[in-house]
Amino acid sequence: MKAPITFAIAGFGDRGSTYASMEKLFPGKMKVVAVADLDPGKVKKARQLYGIPEESCFASAEEMLEKDRLADVLVVSTMDRQHVGHAIPGLKKGYHILLEKPISPELDKCRELLETAKGCPGSKVIVCHVLRYTAFYNTLKGLIAGGKIGDVVSICANENVAYWHQAHSFVRGNWRNSEETSPMILQKSCHDMDILTWLTGKKCTSVSSIGGIQLFKKERAPEGATPMCLGGCKAKEGCVFDAEKIYVTSPKTGIQTGKGWATSILSVENTLESTYRALREGPYGRCVYMCDNNVVDHQQTNLLMEDGSTVSFTMCAFTEDCYRYFKAMGTQGEIEADMKSNVIRLRVFGQPEEVFDIGAMEADLKGHGGGDSGIIGDFLDMLLHDAEATERTTTLENSMESHFIALAAEESRLRGGETVDLAAFKGRA
Repeated sequence: MKAPITFAIAGFGDRGSTYASMEKLFPGKMKVVAVADLDPGKVKKARQLYGIPEESCFASAEEMLEKDRLADVLVVSTMDRQHVGHAIPGLKKGYHILLEKPISPELDKCRELLETAKGCPGSKVIVCHVLRYTAFYNTLKGLIAGGKIGDVVSICANENVAYWHQAHSFVRGNWRNSEETSPMILQKSCHDMDILTWLTGKKCTSVSSIGGIQLFKKERAPEGATPMCLGGCKAKEGCVFDAEKIYVTSPKTGIQTGKGWATSILSVENTLESTYRALREGPYGRCVYMCDNNVVDHQQTNLLMEDGSTVSFTMCAFTEDCYRYFKAMGTQGEIEADMKSNVIRLRVFGQPEEVFDIGAMEADLKGHGGGDSGIIGDFLDMLLHDAEATERTTTLENSMESHFIALAAEESRLRGGETVDLAAFKGRA
């Protein structure tokens, strides 16, 4: 293929707009030429940002997919349960697909897409498990695969969701209810199931998981709470989940301090005025104790690997910051690392500690630690040079394993922590 590779964006929300923005990082290699979104304000914004012709702007992904192929790549960044329904017609029209995770919360839909992709060998499908494309996890992969700590016996990993991110995305926001989207262990942590199995290079044989909703439910509402935070709530002052604090005044996340990443989800304008309007009229102004959420706010998952080694993974809402922590313990040493400091510490038994400062090694750590730009860069190179997938490429086949593990973990959780044999689960799921 010749540069620039053209992109059509189906779903110009946070993820779709992020992938579109990579055009400026890869000048001459990438060009956004079409957009579809249910929100006309988002379509207008994309048109203005990327100079998209009016005839290539659509009110829905379905409307876009009625047309002949408009670009080389279709970015499918619609809602979870729409992904397969948009990717399949895209494949049949000859698009290469960049597919936001998860593939689908329904395994039969995942398999349907996999079979369709096999019948379209000229098209590549890449799933956005962006952690594989970060310098952080590639450094870890090199250390583990190089035998620096011997055989890995046990791994402990944490996904620290952050209290404000949980409230935004998984209590008030789009991914609050698994009936509408996906279980949280799949939606948020299929990233982790993918990266942990990739790092070890081992297959998982069984899964067990426990967790639930500890705080975000009606019976935990403080006295004087009201359905809307701006509705005269008497508990407002002492509530850290107060919508005005999170979206307006917080030094970390509030629009008044210029840290308003989350407010860009509330309104296209992303102004103080539009934020307050959204908090008065929309779902993000709701009391976190009075929403229709059913996804967990904490969950622990244990994986037994094929060689008897173990992985313990914890996802929890109740942290100050949003980042991942990792510790691998091997027969000859240990590795400890976290994506907040972006520092990896290697301790080979009996030798001085080695420190790898990823922040000092890499210029771009924005967007999942550089994973957002990393996946786009790899995908562009694949298409421009007609290259085959590598061991780290997040193909459909590679990504399916993370979905099996995450959905088996959710089944285990719903059964009170019962161990699920993964081979049996795959056979009947």
